[in-house]
Amino acid sequence: MRKGDWVFFYHSGNEKSAVGIAKVDKPAYRDPTAEEGDWSAVDLVPVKPLAIPVTLGQLKNDPVLKELQIVRNSRLSVTAVTDAQFERILKLARSTA
Repeated sequence: MRKGDWVFFYHSGNEKSAVGIAKVDKPAYRDPTAEEGDWSAVDLVPVKPLAIPVTLGQLKNDPVLKELQIVRNSRLSVTAVTDAQFERILKLARSTA
């Protein structure tokens, strides 16, 4: 992720929904809180909440979104999305970036 990239903020707990939009403020760096392993951190600046959260179920059932890495491997914390996928999530959330 690079400075200025747009990202969706996704709640991975019980809610399992994309809930907001943020921008990358500082690109990935080694996570200073990690005691072992290859962990990274990235600094984000919140932009706005989505008007309507987009659930994991919606992502799984949408023909444009069903190939998202987060759908295929829910253990991932960060995954890329295409421009078409980004726009589709915004449409489902009835939001604009």
